[in-house]
Parts: sequence; C-alpha cells; structure tokens
Amino acid sequence: MAGPFIVVIAGLFTAYLAVKSNDGLVDGDYYKQGLAINKMNEREQKALSLGLQATLMQSADGAQIRALLHAGPGVVLPEVLKLHIVHPTRAGVDQNLLLRADGGGAYSGKLGALLVGRWHIALEDEKNEWRLTGNWTIEQDASLQLPVIAQAVK
Repeated sequence: MAGPFIVVIAGLFTAYLAVKSNDGLVDGDYYKQGLAINKMNEREQKALSLGLQATLMQSADGAQIRALLHAGPGVVLPEVLKLHIVHPTRAGVDQNLLLRADGGGAYSGKLGALLVGRWHIALEDEKNEWRLTGNWTIEQDASLQLPVIAQAVK
C-alpha cells in the first residue's frame, strides 16, 4: 500500500508545483510579437545607420548599471535611454530601466536586482526610433558592447 500512496502524494505535489510556478515561456500574444519583428529590425538598422555604439557595465556592488553611448557625426544623443534586461526563461526577474544622461555620452540607472547569468539586452531611445540588442553573460564579460558584430570564422 505504501507504493501507490507515495505515487499519489508525488503526483499531487507535482500538480501543485505546476500550478504554483509559472515558467512564462509561451506568450499568449505570440502572433502580434511575430509581426513586430520587422519593426524591430528596422530600428536596429536605424541604430547602425546613425553609427550608434554602446558599452554597458554593472557596478561592482550590482546596484547600478552604466552605459556609454557613441554616435556618428551630427547625431544628437537623447537625455534618456530605455534599457530592457530580459532573462531567457524567467520573466519574473526581467527589468525595465530608464537611464539618465550624466554628460559626455554616459548614462546611468539603478538596478532592481543584481544581474547574474545570461540576459537579453535591448537599449533604445525614448521615442523608439532606434534599438541596440545583444546577449550578456555577466560572469564571462564584465561589459557588453552593442551592437554585437559577428566576427568571421577562420
């Protein structure tokens, strides 16, 4: 009798875990997100045409994030940048920040939590005209260079 009882308890516990923890992997609005991909690609092309490059760094204590933004000649840098920090599998730890200009192309903002592991990063202007994206594994790289330019394989 102990065997079937243990299986029933394990099944109930598994059902509890399935209901209690949302993995967030499938978005209910996936079709509209798919349609928006072309718009995002246009914004990334716009960033390249403006000669935009950024370097992101997390402070040593993990409380702040800093961005250094460079642009082509004649491009006026915005006062505020939007930074989206998205975990690949855990939507509950994603962060959306506003980075304010400190002068000289430097921007900073306060992080809600320490970044550890791998993250999808999107940096954009407030008007959503351009966007720089990349993937950042914090333990491997102290900073992230955007845009990420693929190097030729030799």
